[in-house]
Amino acid sequence: MDADLDTLATALYVTIDDLLKAAPHLAPWRPAVGIAPKLSDAELVTLAVLQALGGYTSEARWLRHADRHLRHLFPYLPGQPGYNKRLRRAAELIRHVIRAIATDTALWTDDVWIVDSTPVECGRSRETAKRSALAGWASYGWCASHSRWFWGCGCTWSVPCTACQWRSR
Repeated sequence: MDADLDTLATALYVTIDDLLKAAPHLAPWRPAVGIAPKLSDAELVTLAVLQALGGYTSEARWLRHADRHLRHLFPYLPGQPGYNKRLRRAAELIRHVIRAIATDTALWTDDVWIVDSTPVECGRSRETAKRSALAGWASYGWCASHSRWFWGCGCTWSVPCTACQWRSR
């Protein structure tokens, strides 16, 4: 049992459950008569957020991990097909929850800039470097992510968080 993961899961569940109680229209449509789901929408979204935070790209692997480590918090865990089907139906709810959690953090209003840089390869041979019009400002350097030398330039993006806020709408 990981106390930090348990605390995070509990806090997420309470936040999501409160959000669903305040805005029940966000939950996926369900017929009034029928079998009630064994896993609530709040539990489903909590599992999805924990999956993303844990870096699990495989739903089957995530559900195996949750079965071993989170069974005491989630008495029922669906199989991978049922989990995927419920997640697809709850996509709008998940988007809304992620936005609500993000706006609740201090970074939402902070003027933080996100910077990413990647090399743009212009050529590999010495002959290409000599005859290119880019010879004045491109240079020869090592690309650690591709583990090779290349001739080109670095492309750096600087994006304010306001662009991230715009993108998530």
